[in-house]
Amino acid sequence: MPAAVHTTLVDGATLAARLGDPAWVVVDCRHDLADPAAGEAAYARGHIPGAVFLHLDRDLSAAKNGRNGRHPLPHISTLAAALGRAGIGPGVQVVAYDDCGGMMAGRLWWLLRWLGHEAVALLDGGLSAWTAAGGALSTVMPEPAARTFTPAPRDWVLDADQVLAGLGRPDRVIVDARAPDRFRGENESIDPVGGHIPGARNRFFRDNLGPDGRFKPADQLRQEWTATLAGAAPEQVVHQCGSGVSACHNLLAMEIAGLPGARLYAGSWSEWCADPARPVER
Repeated sequence: MPAAVHTTLVDGATLAARLGDPAWVVVDCRHDLADPAAGEAAYARGHIPGAVFLHLDRDLSAAKNGRNGRHPLPHISTLAAALGRAGIGPGVQVVAYDDCGGMMAGRLWWLLRWLGHEAVALLDGGLSAWTAAGGALSTVMPEPAARTFTPAPRDWVLDADQVLAGLGRPDRVIVDARAPDRFRGENESIDPVGGHIPGARNRFFRDNLGPDGRFKPADQLRQEWTATLAGAAPEQVVHQCGSGVSACHNLLAMEIAGLPGARLYAGSWSEWCADPARPVER
């Protein structure tokens, strides 16, 4: 029988049983928005054995130009080359992890799915769950066998003009993944303008997690997300956050809940608020 394909989550025991399997690639996605070098330094001090490292700014985002947000989507060809160098290609099961509840690893999950690679999942509970269960760490830097990653991007992305054109439409629901205070326009410490896109609903990405840092059960997520959507179909939903990173966590949660089909406004609030002509709600 063919091996099972994991498309949302894997637990530590499942991953431990496949360490060293050339058909599995583990990716460390740790990152600190306030200290962009911290994740790679933490990786060097200890990571899941065999894991490669992909940097949010360098590998999973394009360069900023002051108008396109803090973490614009990477150019497809550049990302495909980075994924191939990491050993990701056809038939490879990818497992991504971080140390912040999946906030960063969710970005890689979504990018791979966007480019047509289905076999990607998050390590549920991340690095803390791995070590709590007795999982070993390594300082050995792996040398992955390069593969050819051939992207097949899907129409899952909206730009600022498309979001603006959809404001007020009954068939468009915007969900903002930021913390409630930032959504309200309070305590904004990252972007130069506080507030949110008019009409957006707030679903803090951390509300997808239980007290143990793992994702809530699928049935519970479905109930909570059904309440958030209030009758809207998943295909009518556009997710955003501060820079298009934690919004992917909400996209994953909806996938776990059996509510696929939502799209991403990749530029998110950091791009939106860079143009003073765009409306802001507080």
